[in-house]
Amino acid sequence: MNSIRVRLGVLGLALLTGLTVPPSASAAEAAPAPTVEEQRLDRAAPQEILRRSGFDAVAPRLARALDTARTYGEARRAVSREGAQLWRRAVDRAQGRGPAGGDLSRDDDRPLYWARLGMTREVRTWQPEFALIDAQRSALLDELERTSRGQTAIAYPHGKGLKRILLTGFDPFTLDRDIRISNPSGATALALDGTVVETADGPARIETAVFPVRWRDFTEGTVERALRPHLKKVDLFTTVSQGRVGRFDIERTNGAWRGGFGDNENVGRTETVPVTDPASQPQWTTTTLPYAAIVAASTGRFPVYDNTSVTEIPAGGTQPVVRPEGPTPGSTARAGGGGDYLSNEIAYRATLLRDRLGLHDVLPGGHVHTPVLQFGAGNTTEVTDPEFVRNRLDIIAQVRTILKVATEAATEAP
Repeated sequence: MNSIRVRLGVLGLALLTGLTVPPSASAAEAAPAPTVEEQRLDRAAPQEILRRSGFDAVAPRLARALDTARTYGEARRAVSREGAQLWRRAVDRAQGRGPAGGDLSRDDDRPLYWARLGMTREVRTWQPEFALIDAQRSALLDELERTSRGQTAIAYPHGKGLKRILLTGFDPFTLDRDIRISNPSGATALALDGTVVETADGPARIETAVFPVRWRDFTEGTVERALRPHLKKVDLFTTVSQGRVGRFDIERTNGAWRGGFGDNENVGRTETVPVTDPASQPQWTTTTLPYAAIVAASTGRFPVYDNTSVTEIPAGGTQPVVRPEGPTPGSTARAGGGGDYLSNEIAYRATLLRDRLGLHDVLPGGHVHTPVLQFGAGNTTEVTDPEFVRNRLDIIAQVRTILKVATEAATEAP
């Protein structure tokens, strides 16, 4: 009886103090709030894009899968499966396979972007019945990012006589300026993934992946992790992003500098590009793409330029100077040919990785800037229009031809 009274007394104290249930690990590490990027998802244009492509069902399907998960392992498998299916569905839609899911043109990259954000928001705010620590939630988000961007799906057929091309694209960005924005580099990645281009030297297989417009992911090494396993196996690579109005640019030089422009999380970074082994980090890297052959060829309706300009602080100087012909010896980078944003950085990281792997003299690689993807004249509210679609299709087709020219020129080089 004494022991019963003791237990009843403890229970009464717990009831009085509100401690009837001890806090679990999942309660101690509450689900974080949606990110700035994810919060844009509820606006009208993203919802219309998802609805008109059939991708509005993607995030709810992941939510249902998570609700049935009883362990972290089950959740991880569900996230990996759904992420990979999203990438494959986006590629299939872009390449005309399966149902369109709506009246939005198949070449559109935006359903993938907004559907992924819906999925990451589900994972970020998920509160399972079992304990989920912050590190596990981060691992789930990382798995979702990698699988839904095609980064884990890069694979080339075995056999001789097949050239291998690796191409990367980007998410839409500057969305607070115009929430309707599409990124032609991401659309190109979807349209060309797994396709074969016929060259004078035989077929060339293209594999692609898409990267986020976020400084933190680049700081954490997402580019190197995705590309390192493949660079020694491919015959040519190019990073691709949206650049200037009405023109393509083959960027000759890339700089080791972040200029501070806000990313998709409205975060800016102004600093030297952070890489491993900074003591051996060069201020500049260069393209090894056959830029002269690309510029000379007829590849499509947009002109293509060999862009040699950079911005540097000259050796012994203190102020930035624009150098139209490229950097001078001993200078400090302030902008590559592709600027000082993530376009320049992915080019810098990919070509630095090429060089650190000892491939500078044998692997053609660099950066291609596409024209800005523009809506039709007068369209300031609609999510699409015929000129918008035509521009995107023309950019995709021209990138494909640039890859063909580059592969053939690289093969002919001594």
